[in-house]
Formats: sequence, structure tokens, C-alpha cells
Amino acid sequence: MSVGSARVCVVDELVERVDDQDRVLGMLVSRRQAIQEGWLHRVAVTVCRDERGRILVHRRSEQVSRFPGLYEFGVGGAANVGESYEQAAARELTEELGIRALPRLLFTFINRSGLSPHWLGVHEAVVPDAVVLDPDEVAWHGWLTEPELRSALLEWRFTPDSNEAFSRYLAFRTTRS
Repeated sequence: MSVGSARVCVVDELVERVDDQDRVLGMLVSRRQAIQEGWLHRVAVTVCRDERGRILVHRRSEQVSRFPGLYEFGVGGAANVGESYEQAAARELTEELGIRALPRLLFTFINRSGLSPHWLGVHEAVVPDAVVLDPDEVAWHGWLTEPELRSALLEWRFTPDSNEAFSRYLAFRTTRS
């Protein structure tokens, strides 16, 4: 499968289908099938900030199944069966960064710019500067200020949904300031 110029291989995992109001439909499906059929399911992502307010940006490993070698400003993945957005976000932080944190859910929206439409729960967490990255998941990481990240989004190859998610994240923060 290909999205733009990005190679994509989809690994199978079970997810719950949800409707356009983000209500669980009680149907367990493989993520592969949800993507192929365009069925809504849940994905959680966390924007990780350090004590100085910088945002963790990482480049995905060449070995990951989705968007190998592309950059992301958030850490995340699909919510497993029975997981809340917050539980999925916390699990992904442990798996990818080796940290235990309680990310705060900021907002959700139907994301139509990724592999397939899905509900995206956007979280935020303050994390330590020193993270233990899973080399199978993350090839590189760095801490960027918001202006540096805006520039990087224009210059580097990010995952397809990064621009919209970052724009919504900044808008959310602006309305809460």
C-alpha cells in the first residue's frame, strides 16, 4: 500500500469499530480490515513536551510497518480492544519511549488524512529529556521549539496526518491560553 510517496505495510491487530460520534459499535475487526474498508476506529497520540516546553520529534525506524523513515511530532498508535484513548496513549509512551506517564487527553477529531479515517485522540504530557527509545520503533529524536517544528513540517517528510494534527493542537492551546 502507498500513501503519497510513503511506503506502507499494515500489521494486523484487533481494534473496535466506532461510529461518527465516536461510540463503540461492539464489533471487533482487524486494523488491516478497518483501514481497507475505511471503518472508523480509535488512535491515540501524545505530544511530548519537556520542562522547557520543547516538543519531542522523532523519525520512525525503517523497520516499522507504517510510514517507515518519516518524522512525527507525536507518539501513538491504535487503541487496543477495550482501551480508552488515555490507556492507549500511556501504553504507547511506555512501548516507544520507555517512560511511564499519564498523558492528558486534550481533544478528539475524525482524522481523514492518514491511512484511513479514524478518530484521533490528541494528548499532551511533560516527559523527561532523557527517554529510552525503542530502536525498532524510533531511529532518531530531538527536541524542537514550536517555531522550529513549524519549519520542520515544511522541510522534512512527516507522516500524512502530522500537519493537520499539529495545526489543531496549536489551535487548541491558543484557545486555552
